[in-house]
Amino acid sequence: MTNVCRPADEAPGDPAGAPAPLERYRTLQTGLDMLEQGLSIFDADLRLVAWNRAYVTLLDFPPDMAWLGAPFRSFIEYNARRGDYGPGDPEQQVAERIAAARRFTPHDIERVRPDGTVLRIRGQPVPGHGFVTLYSDVTDRRRAEATIRRQNAELESRVAARTAELQQSEERMRLVMDSIPALVAYFDAQRVYRYLNRGYADWFGVDASRPESVSARRFLGEAVYAIVRPHVRGAMAGEAQSFTYELTTHRGERRIVRTSFAPEIGEDGRVAGCFELTFDITEQRRAQALVARAQKLESLGHLTGGLAHDFNNILTVVIGNLDALAHARPHDEAVPEYVQPALEAARRGAELVRALLSFARRQPLQAASVHVGALVDTVARLVRHSLPETLRLAVDPGTAPLWTWIDATLLEQALINLVLNARDATGPLGRITLRARAARLDAAHATPLQMSPGDCVRIEVEDDGAGMDAATVARVFEPFFTTKPPGSGTGLGMAVVYGFIRQSGGAIDLRSAPGEGTTVTLWLPATEAPGDEAPAAGEADAPAVAQGLALLVDDDAQVRRVIRRSLLELGYAVLEADGGAEALALLQHTPGIALVLSDVAMPGAVDGTAVARAARAASKPPAVVLMSGNAPDDIARPAGVPLLTKPFTAEQLARAIEEGSPR
Repeated sequence: MTNVCRPADEAPGDPAGAPAPLERYRTLQTGLDMLEQGLSIFDADLRLVAWNRAYVTLLDFPPDMAWLGAPFRSFIEYNARRGDYGPGDPEQQVAERIAAARRFTPHDIERVRPDGTVLRIRGQPVPGHGFVTLYSDVTDRRRAEATIRRQNAELESRVAARTAELQQSEERMRLVMDSIPALVAYFDAQRVYRYLNRGYADWFGVDASRPESVSARRFLGEAVYAIVRPHVRGAMAGEAQSFTYELTTHRGERRIVRTSFAPEIGEDGRVAGCFELTFDITEQRRAQALVARAQKLESLGHLTGGLAHDFNNILTVVIGNLDALAHARPHDEAVPEYVQPALEAARRGAELVRALLSFARRQPLQAASVHVGALVDTVARLVRHSLPETLRLAVDPGTAPLWTWIDATLLEQALINLVLNARDATGPLGRITLRARAARLDAAHATPLQMSPGDCVRIEVEDDGAGMDAATVARVFEPFFTTKPPGSGTGLGMAVVYGFIRQSGGAIDLRSAPGEGTTVTLWLPATEAPGDEAPAAGEADAPAVAQGLALLVDDDAQVRRVIRRSLLELGYAVLEADGGAEALALLQHTPGIALVLSDVAMPGAVDGTAVARAARAASKPPAVVLMSGNAPDDIARPAGVPLLTKPFTAEQLARAIEEGSPR
């Protein structure tokens, strides 16, 4: 409970019709004890001067620890002794936290307690009085709401026991209530506001010092008030209310809020008034939506990757045989009539599968340090000729050098895709902004993005076009989902961008609303600028392809048949194995193998990476190349062993053999 004194110069009376000071203190204290968040106030000497019940229960303190004047150190020492701060020296832990508290700086952190409860702790200094701290159990908000309802039953007895103390400082109470990141109000049985905290002035521009003149219908608007009104009626009938809705502030900001009404029952059993608590849950809902979307796309990615593996094996056989047929009968009239169209269609299918692998985050990446500002300028130059002359493209690459570790070609393609999507959404008279900035993600913002906190590069593509509704935003990164007319695209563009950014260790975020345009934000981990590296001697001279005996390892006989043909064309004699175990036996007993070409995923305990390691461990190591129809970038293959994604051409195979030859 808080302990409050009325200032000596405070007049004993209040304007006619307003509650007496004691009742106002009781009202404010009731509001505090109804908060689902824990509250503590320590003065400038780090002594406890106010708290609520949730503070004790959320942090699991013994009830007798919380008393007026209790030292801050006692709570920290209690936590340190029971291991709340993790392993380490308890005395050092206490000293560090006492030193931090004496700085009285605002903070917003999360701490996981030993029992798994996650607490969000937000602190705000109260000038000249001390420090206000809020504690939220973010693992189970519904449980917190139940705690508020239980607290309501205890309010009358607790207020009666603290009446004298509540009269100590009305000014302090006002400072406390104005520092709480919530809207706090009280209205009487005639539905006239008797108290409003500063949040109402910030959100709605009303005069919180004259609550009786404020009308909820006016500052909310008729549409929103129609949502709130039935809950007001329920509260005035004696029923606690809690509901969620959307409102617009006087600055035009849209917010999703949760409001709780708790009726105050008088001694005569009638409802004397109602406490009103409103919390902004916009970011919480947004974070929940981001996590849900990421989980959904993760499941789709696993499914897509598995399908792509099978399709790539099928397409390897189809393309390989069609290509061989076309080369075998160059003068046959049936080739251009039937074979070439089928071959082109199969290759388009391969490109489609590559796009699906990109979404599934299983495409090989050629990552390096990339100067983001220079790349943004390049993208702007490339897309200008694809934009209407009347469409304005604003480019802001930032003033500071920005570096990230990524595949530059794929990032360039992703940004071009986003700008062209923005073009389609804005029309010829619109505006598109392409900008890059340094940013820093804290824990609260990094968690829903599934990134680690730290320095980042933020790239934004913003347009002032038609925007998208919530249902479209929820599906925009799904494969084959598109808002364009049939025949205008595959619906894979945004899915590919999403998969590539996630595979690169980043995150993609999208904000949009009908009529308000769209902003797509790419978050990428920041890196240091690369040092100057001289090109290696002879780097441009590729070694000649070594010919000899090749060991081809794949569990699919049709795939082996196609690839065997390519190896024969390259001048190799081919020895085949249908699995890893057989390949190891052949490596051990067959001398003179010049090339090992193995699939990665095969039945049995021995996969392609094990075959590659065994080949590299030979006394005279052959050239080694791995191949896969579902090639994640993080395959643990030996250094210097290239990875080919099926289907591939004979030319791509030849280049991979050169790359995989021992140096």
